[in-house]
Amino acid sequence: MTTTASSPTLPHEPAHLLHPKYRPDIDGLRAVAVLSVLGYHAFPEWMPGGFTGVDIFFVISGFLITTIILGSFEGEGFSYREFYARRVKRIFPALALVLLASFAFGWYTLLPHEWEQLGKHVAAGAGFVSNFAFWSEAGYFDNAAETKPLLHLWSLAIEEQFYIFWPLLLGLAWKRKWRVLAVLGAVAAASFLVNVTTIHAHRTAAFYSPLSRFWELMIGGMLAYMRLHRPPPIPGWRRHAQSVAGLALIVLGLCFIRGGKAFPGWWALLPTLGAFFCIAAGPTGVLNRTVLASRPMVWVGLISYPLYLWHWPLLAYARILEGQTPSDTTRLLALLASFLLAWLTYRFVERRTRRSENPAVTSALVVVMVGFVLLGLLAASRYYVGRHSDPYFNKITAASRDWTYPDGLNPVEVGGEGLFQIGQGQRKVLLFGDSHIEQYGPRAVELAKRAPDTLDALSFATWGGCPPIPNVYDEKPNLCAERREGAMRIAVSDKVDAVVFGACWNCYFAHPPKSDPGDGVEDSYYYFDGKTKTQLKDAMGVDLSLRMLEVVMTTLAKQKPVYLVLDNPIGNDFGPEKLVKGGRLGDMSVRRMSPTAPWPPEQKALHERMRQMAIRAGATVIDPIPTLCKNDQCTRADADGTPIYKDAGHLRSEYVRQLATFIDPALTGGAQQQQPPSQPSR
Repeated sequence: MTTTASSPTLPHEPAHLLHPKYRPDIDGLRAVAVLSVLGYHAFPEWMPGGFTGVDIFFVISGFLITTIILGSFEGEGFSYREFYARRVKRIFPALALVLLASFAFGWYTLLPHEWEQLGKHVAAGAGFVSNFAFWSEAGYFDNAAETKPLLHLWSLAIEEQFYIFWPLLLGLAWKRKWRVLAVLGAVAAASFLVNVTTIHAHRTAAFYSPLSRFWELMIGGMLAYMRLHRPPPIPGWRRHAQSVAGLALIVLGLCFIRGGKAFPGWWALLPTLGAFFCIAAGPTGVLNRTVLASRPMVWVGLISYPLYLWHWPLLAYARILEGQTPSDTTRLLALLASFLLAWLTYRFVERRTRRSENPAVTSALVVVMVGFVLLGLLAASRYYVGRHSDPYFNKITAASRDWTYPDGLNPVEVGGEGLFQIGQGQRKVLLFGDSHIEQYGPRAVELAKRAPDTLDALSFATWGGCPPIPNVYDEKPNLCAERREGAMRIAVSDKVDAVVFGACWNCYFAHPPKSDPGDGVEDSYYYFDGKTKTQLKDAMGVDLSLRMLEVVMTTLAKQKPVYLVLDNPIGNDFGPEKLVKGGRLGDMSVRRMSPTAPWPPEQKALHERMRQMAIRAGATVIDPIPTLCKNDQCTRADADGTPIYKDAGHLRSEYVRQLATFIDPALTGGAQQQQPPSQPSR
């Protein structure tokens, strides 16, 4: 994505390196690539395959760099020193500016754990190993990616690794008189084979590894060899056909490739072959001449490298500051700002450093980049802290992110329904409910590690915000009814030996006198008997819903063991996110969480009502309250202030994994004597 070799020829270029004849249509192709990436990052619903613009950049870079290297070998000779000096002057200045701005703004706004991560990413970006850094962290399409301001540097790292590897290999091939096209083909074939064989089993590795990406640059490299040694097709229909076919393939990729597909894999052939045909068509191809070489496209192409560098930090910081996906207006303003910053960078920084013949400029740029590596490492290792340096921020943010379901579980399909399973026990247990059943997934995973022989064969049939009660619906559009019916069919069948019901009962039924929109209580649910719709916020709606749940449990309990998991306390007093006060751009503080909070009386009343209901139905009660509460004071943090809740409603995974032993009878009942229904705990 760097503007390496197709920009207009500048004065004082090194004599030992070939400079390809300037082609405005290649700058136009760069514009297609960068605009696709910007569209995907800012408005993914409009440009779902826009991330393939990076693959177009790879082909362009492979073509231009291979043209320079081979042309120089066949001309006045190739100078490694001049080659790398040119790369430094064209890549380092804009990158240094973006690193500096991202680092400075991060110091002012980021929380301690975010600042440490940014330090790691600055060091990796300056050292051109970002792809390996992000490879070790997470996938490109996960939510955490949206809050990493330097995530986009992974592709620049792959290009830089190519710039190190490729001249050396071509130099060796030239010196030993190997067939260069055979070398190109062998590298491309090997890399493509790595790509398609790892994409399913090791998707993150296939995405970030240079071994699975070099084939894309090799496509451009093979075209460069053919253009240097074989005459291009004469101007006419063949060039026009290549031009049309190239842009058509690129557009197909933008329209049909999605982040959820196995990419790069075979799908990457669409953008890469599209770029290949566009470049092969030459400047006289019909769409190359009329579209790609148009003045607006060329202008965007000339600033494409700084534009690519600037856009993502602006979007990522907007996401961090707002704490959610920014509004359309904010994202549009971020893109406009990135265009302005890119033009200023190109006009006043890039052009001046590229024209300079002073060797001290190259040396200074290398020193600056080494400085960023050291500065990033200091931040990552906590020797250099940001403005928000209170370490308690880390505990709060770690808690709010501590949700691991369905990690460790296996996705399967049973009776046409998608479930998650774990355990190999004789007894088959269906856990049926919403996210308040999902929160116990980590305990099942922990038992599978500690005592696998005791764990039943568990199947989680859970969907967030979907109560496992027939005739209960949500005003908001979702698939709860269909999923509940499918899970209920499994529950009554002989496919399972026991059923565990659980949900955020407090969310649906424990309404305080004045409902607070932020307290986790939902007002959009209702009970529908086929004729009358009764809101759950009314006492009658609660009565009807609980009566239906009791009927279901009573019927099932005559056939198989049934468990009812009572709810944990919920509300703003339990959520760690409310402890942070102020804004990132102003004064921000974090209040320490005391160990306990009062058990809301309406939740206590519902708890007792549901406990008695389970006993009447013949179900075994799973009660978290004796573990969590004492004298109506309920634990929300441990002794050193570490929250045990992820948010206002859910227990965090680390707590559940180690201490939620009260759920064990439902998960290991097949390996122990059946316990009688629980009696009152107080």
